[in-house]
Amino acid sequence: MNATPVTEAGDVCWLRSDIALAAAARRQAAQLARGICLPEERVARVELCVTEMATNLLKYADDGSLALRVVRAGGHPAVECLSLDSGPGIDDVHGALRDGTSASGSLGIGMGAIGRLADASGVHSLPGRGTVVFARFWADDRIPPPGPVRTGGLTRPISGERVCGDTWAVRPLGAPGSDALLLMMCDGLGHGPLAARVADRAREAFRDSGHTSPEAVLQDVHRGLRGTRGAAVAIALADAAGQRVRLSGAGNIAALVASEGTRSGLLSLPGIVGLQLPRPRTFEAAFPPGAALVMHSDGLSDRWKPADFRGLFAQDPALAAAQILNQAAVRRDDAGIVVALHRRP
Repeated sequence: MNATPVTEAGDVCWLRSDIALAAAARRQAAQLARGICLPEERVARVELCVTEMATNLLKYADDGSLALRVVRAGGHPAVECLSLDSGPGIDDVHGALRDGTSASGSLGIGMGAIGRLADASGVHSLPGRGTVVFARFWADDRIPPPGPVRTGGLTRPISGERVCGDTWAVRPLGAPGSDALLLMMCDGLGHGPLAARVADRAREAFRDSGHTSPEAVLQDVHRGLRGTRGAAVAIALADAAGQRVRLSGAGNIAALVASEGTRSGLLSLPGIVGLQLPRPRTFEAAFPPGAALVMHSDGLSDRWKPADFRGLFAQDPALAAAQILNQAAVRRDDAGIVVALHRRP
């Protein structure tokens, strides 16, 4: 399998910014780290990382949260930590990452420490709008090499619920190391446990499908969701070698390809997968090196513009997904997004 840090949406622990954030984050992060058998020295690194993230949120951010989860690539697990805030942003990210830089008179080692502690990290900030900080800790030294298309995503339940009815999944098309990936974005109708059950069924059907075309996989998911309340689902084929994206979907799933300042939308037809699936159609767009495929549910506004996120698609796709969700999520609904980035040679 090519190096897809997250191949399926999993449980995400969301922690809102408050006075107890650092302690709660340390406790949850340590539990996740020990759950994938990180040695205690590595567990301590994860704890220090989330403590720095929590401290920065409380010191500098207007409002924010931490998202903690376990991710996997090719059987290799990692703990992933994301800090999201709604402002005021960082004017000089490179300066903030230098040790000794502080906006509050402290030692200023927090942001730089995160980069040194983690196996992978990144920061993206929009002055006046918000910042996302990302860190990943692998369970062993056999970190999968990056493939031609890297993917990542994130889900967040509606306020008041513990589980999310949105989900996503990614799998390689053909043999391990293939240059093509199939991606699914699913929005189970409604909220809470019943919608989450639909999302789980959709992931199972996507995982079990033996087909390779988006239309056929969509029909397999439709059959797998019969007897449920249904969902909006879109299936995309991201082909790095052919430099094309093909998408087939039904329901309110937004999809676009952003490349060199341009934005190409991919349509999803009206319908409810599992209940009323129209005759599938496929829409295509170019997918050159450097392009980003973004798919998300209607829990995110579709009014965001790639041009407003300068430098975002040079980051890890998990960070890119988090920043778009951070800026475009609708608070009154579940939110889910998956991003595929075609690496430049």
